[in-house]
This record gives sequence, C-alpha cells and structure tokens, in this order.
Amino acid sequence: MDLDRKAALIGGQDMWTLPAAPEIGLPSLVTSDGPVGVRGASWMAGDPALALPSSTALAATWDVGLARRAGAALAAECRRKGVHVLLAPAVNLHRTPLGGRHFECFSEDPLLTGEIGAAYVTGVQSGGVGVTVKHFVANDSETDRMTVDVRVDERTLRELYLAPFELVVRRAAPWGVMAAYNRVNGVPMCEHAELIEGVLRGEWGFDGVVMSDWTAARDAAGCALGGLDLAMPGPASVYGEPLAAAVRAGRVPEELVDLKVARRKALHARVDLSERDAEDGAALAREIAARSFTLLTNDGVLPLAPAARVALIGGLAADARIMGGGSTLVFPEHAVSPLEGLRAAGVDVVFSRGADASVRVAPAAMAATATARDRAGRVLGEFPLRDGSFLWLDVLPVPYEELHTVEISGVLDAAPGWNTLAVEGTGRFTLEADGQTLFDGVVGPPDGDPMAAFFLPPQHEVLADLPGPVVVSLVHTVRHLPVSPPFVGFALCHRGPRPTTGRMISEAVAAAAEADVAVVVVGTSKEVESEGFDRTSLRLPGRQDELVAKVAAANPRTVVVVNAGSPVEMPWRDEVAAILLTWFPGQEGGHALADVLTGAAEPGGRLPTTWPATLDDCPVTNVTPADGVLTYDEGRFIGYRAWDRHDTAPAFPFGHGLGYTTWSYDGIAVDGMTVTVTLTNTGDRPGREVVQVYLAPEDPGDRPARWLAAFTTCEAGPGETVPVTVEIPRRAVEVWTEHGWRAVPGAYRVLSGLSASADILAI
Repeated sequence: MDLDRKAALIGGQDMWTLPAAPEIGLPSLVTSDGPVGVRGASWMAGDPALALPSSTALAATWDVGLARRAGAALAAECRRKGVHVLLAPAVNLHRTPLGGRHFECFSEDPLLTGEIGAAYVTGVQSGGVGVTVKHFVANDSETDRMTVDVRVDERTLRELYLAPFELVVRRAAPWGVMAAYNRVNGVPMCEHAELIEGVLRGEWGFDGVVMSDWTAARDAAGCALGGLDLAMPGPASVYGEPLAAAVRAGRVPEELVDLKVARRKALHARVDLSERDAEDGAALAREIAARSFTLLTNDGVLPLAPAARVALIGGLAADARIMGGGSTLVFPEHAVSPLEGLRAAGVDVVFSRGADASVRVAPAAMAATATARDRAGRVLGEFPLRDGSFLWLDVLPVPYEELHTVEISGVLDAAPGWNTLAVEGTGRFTLEADGQTLFDGVVGPPDGDPMAAFFLPPQHEVLADLPGPVVVSLVHTVRHLPVSPPFVGFALCHRGPRPTTGRMISEAVAAAAEADVAVVVVGTSKEVESEGFDRTSLRLPGRQDELVAKVAAANPRTVVVVNAGSPVEMPWRDEVAAILLTWFPGQEGGHALADVLTGAAEPGGRLPTTWPATLDDCPVTNVTPADGVLTYDEGRFIGYRAWDRHDTAPAFPFGHGLGYTTWSYDGIAVDGMTVTVTLTNTGDRPGREVVQVYLAPEDPGDRPARWLAAFTTCEAGPGETVPVTVEIPRRAVEVWTEHGWRAVPGAYRVLSGLSASADILAI
C-alpha cells in the first residue's frame, strides 16, 4: 500500500468505524459506546440494547466475578451487533463528588477501580471483543474537559491516577486504551509520548492500540510521535491526508505509520465475533442491580413485612431513571420502574407522585411515526418510534443530502385540561395539535460544551388546553451544517395536567399516613449527572428533600430509595427508618428493587466512594480550571484518604453498607503478605459480606493514615463461621520515588472491618 492508503487506515471513516483494506484482508473496524450497554454503529432507538447498572453500581458489588460476567454479557451484545471494540471501561477516579460523569467510573480508590476494571476487561475480551480502557489519564472532571491542562505531581499521578490503568494493563492485557481530551502537565494526552510510549508501552508492556477520544486528536505529527495509533472519528481526522502530508514534510517517519497499521491488524487478529453461549442478559442485569443496592441505614423496617401496605412516593418511582446522561446512553427494549417492579412482585402499593427530580418535560409517551421528506415534500421514508423522541447520528437510513424535514406524528392520549407540550432541540420547528399551530419558530442553541448541548438540548414549552386525545405533529427543518457526522435529533415532549408540587406533596403525605410503610424514591436528573458538565451542588433537585421530610414526619416507617449515580446530600437521613441506594440500576432496576425490599434478595452493596453530609464538608471540590489549568493541589489525598485528615466525618464512609443479617469479625492472622480474617454470620438468614483489608503505617509520614490493600467477598449461612484469605500485593507498601517504586520499611497495622472507618479487627 502507498502512504496515503496506509494513513487513511488509522483514521476514522465515519463516526464509529475505521475503513477496510480488502487487499490485505483487513475488514472495517466497528466501535461502540459502553460501558453499561452496546449501542452499536447507529444511534437510533430502533436498535435496542441490554442496559446493565452503572459503573458505580458494579463497583458497589465489590465482586470481581460479577464484573467479569458483566463484561462477558456486553461482549455477547457486541457480537450480536457486529461490534469489534467496546469503548469502555472508564477507570478514572472519583476525585471529588462534583465530577459530572462519576457514574461512568467505578470508585474513588485506585485498587477497587483497578480490580473491578480488570475483571470487566477480562470478561469482554474472553468474548472475542476488544476494549479501550479510558480516559488515559487524569480526565476526572468535565468542566472545560476538551482543553483543560491538569497539573499533577508525578508521585500523585503514579500512586492514584495511573494506578488503576496499570493494574488493568498488567492483570487483564487490554487490547486498547483511549487517550483523553485533556492535557497533563502541559502536554495533550493524544501527544503525550512520556506517558503513552514511556509508561504505558515501555514500563507496563502494553501491546494494544491507543485510540483517541472523539475529536481529541488535534495535530497529526504530535499524535503520531506521541504514540497515538487510531484517530477518531472520521472522515475528517488528523490522520489520513494530514498525516501523509506530515510524513512527506519529514515531520513523521513513515515507519511509524507502518507500525500503527500493524497494531490495527493485530487488533483484528485478536477479535472473534463468532457465536458462542451467553447468559441471560436481563437476569444478569437484575442480579447485578440487587447485589449493588447499598443499605445505608435500617431500623428493622426492611425487609418489608409480607402483607405491608406500601405508599410508593416520588416521580422517579414511576419514571425509571436507569442510566446517566451522555455517551453511556443505550435504548433497552424495556425499563422496569420501581412502581412496575413492586406491582409485579405482588406488593400492596398505592402510588403518589409527590415531587419530581426534573423540571424538564419528558418525551411524549405515545406510539409515533417519523416521516422524512425532501424539499419538495416527497416522502423519503417512514419510521416507527417508541415515544416522541427522534435521534439519527452518522448512519442515516435516508440520503442526508436530500433530507429537508422530519415530522414526528401520532395520537397523544392527553387528559382534558391544560397540558404542557415542549419542543426539545435546536433549529426551526412547527408544532400542531389537531391541526392548530401551537408553535412555529426557532429554538436557539445553549452556550457551553457542544456535547453537553447534544446530551441536554434546550426545551421550548407550550401550554395547551386540550379536550382529550389529540393528533399531534412536530415538524423539524433540518439544518445541513458543514460538520461531520450528520446529525438529526429532537423530541416532542408532553406532560399532562397535574396539581402543583405543593398539592402533590400534601397528597403524598396523606397517602404515607395511611400506609404501613412509605417508600420514597428520590434522585438526580439528567440535568444534574451527565457527560459534558460537572455538578454545582450535591442537593437533590426540585423539592425532593421537602417531600422526604414531610413524609417521614407523617410516617416514621419511611424508607428512602436514592436513585443516583454518585453522592447526594441527605439532610433527612436521621429522620427516616431506612436509606437504600440503588445507583442507576439498569433496565431491570424495578424488579431488583422489589427483590431487595421484600427480602427475596439481600442488598449486597458497599460504598465505592465516600458520601459526605454536605458539599461544604468535602475535602476536595475544585473542578473549575483557572486560566485553563486545573491543579490537583490535594495531591494523594482524595476520597477516604482525605477524609482521614479532615476535621469533619462523612455521612457514610467508604466501604459502608448493611445487609439483612449481622456479622462478627472473630479473628485476623497475618502470614507474610497473606491475611486471613475469620467471621461468623450471627443473624438468622444467609448473607454475603465484603471483607475489606486496610494497611495503616504506624508512622505514616507524608502518606495517608490507611489505604485499601485487598478485598474479597464471602457467603455464610446462619451461625456459620468462615475463614477468608486475601493476598496483599507488594505495591500496597510501595511509594513512587525518583528511583521508581520503593517499599517503605516500618511497622504496619492490618485492619479489617465494615468500612474504611470502622475497624473491627487490627493486628
């Protein structure tokens, strides 16, 4: 092949693929977003996908075997959709709870993150599918993420932010790594030869491909010399013609292009999309969800009594929030809400909305049709929709150059009275109901990160007095912008007549007072947790805190279910009978919730990150760059490592979580680097425990007071005593120095307990 052909093979041909080279037996390479599902090469709801619980949920299981099974299930989804490489997992750290994308990452701890990440990668690649471990490196917040320069000292970089990547590379040998948008100490990550060629390939022995995050590659020569193998997306990328020009200008040796093509060929040789057995994805999603649910407090109200009359309260109880916003988005065939799950389990339940997590209007719940037309009004195609949302990205089923309008139409089963209709998207729209024009105008784009606008488009609301069911139509005039890939996305949204929030809260309080138990489902919304922006607060949006406080005052047997991917403030935590975290629980979340509330399954989760009482208490909160620079001033002290040095205790520490039985930790023994913990199930039902082992140097010096050194899980029946053995890796007693990794001599206490702060045993 000539230079131009070779250079083209390592740049995207479109949004999700790289080009084929039949002359050398090289097929097109197909990638797909993860990590909770496999969307495939088209961003359309017509191609459903399995939706597993969020990455924080998976980490909350502390179960590497379950993570491996999750990866294998996603590999099966990739094979079904013809995907060669899953763009996951994300092993960045929860540096601060304000990080907007933390639900997509695992934990604040590098060991827990690395172990769960390595198991996930092993599972995916055992199914013949590649991964790109991301986002390499220090991409731990979203504000100005495409340009921010993260300044971090080398010891902190090595001991915290590189550590999970290193563990995954050494343990699971991933076939791909994704270079991040940001700079690290002044150098763009796609051009960072010191970290890519020196550390990743040189020190760790990584032999896979390094792929750019989407549009993160910006300079052909810099990326080629820096170690980047594949530049995505296409067709416009810094590889292809720009790279060939850089070679001809003498800025890049042609041998580097050959090496990158060879690495792409090696990746194809590893991929095997042939059919093989796969477990039931929906059943696995339900199992992971239940095992991840984290019981923070419980005065005995859970599990529910068999004949309990339950008042189920909260907008999120009916409107399933199963995943965070952003590139994790997939379209499952179904999503089970808490209300649906409890009713399916036969629970005597009365629903009351109370308050909503979001002020946005949801896509209209109706069977709709999307009709694409050209400028002359000729129909190019008709496509069924499951609701009022429409999204085409990159792979369009009609000729994009001919497309002029797309119309969403259908019968809206509206209740008589004042209904809210909303246009979601940017550009020109015409909205009609039974032939009456309700809106004809332009909705402008918001300011800020264009990806944030993509994931959270603006809405224009219209209040309409409707007689009942009506025929609705929303016509969008497509703007043909000089950008790639082609994109058409908008939605017809609807909210029926409803009382004021104050009245709904009063109705919920009345329902709670009449019930044996009140279960209030609260959480975040896609305006709060999403790719593209960081959080500004840890408070629950809307009037959800007020709802919980008033319901708890009416019924002391109030259970609060928190549906969020990362920490939220819970000012009412001492006023309720139980708090259960469900994270973003995936498509089977409602069934899993019913399993846990009724006691059919035990809540198996333990916190993978510290939950503060208030944002003001948090030791690390800075996510906003100053003059383009974000300095990690806190050094190695994030998460529980920082809280140990902090004057204020968190609401719930790292590792905390209760089950439906009790445990006694009876003994701990150390033999070299082997630790054996003996514990007994002292309750009256079988249970599962996460055994956590921490090291605490007697003289910490400039090190944290303690850190997680090993963990595992165990199960035992009532009254059963079990010994649990873990191996502490040498790295647990090492620090990074100018001479590399060095063990720190001295005395260490070995701790094992229910969390990072609850020492039951020490030696």
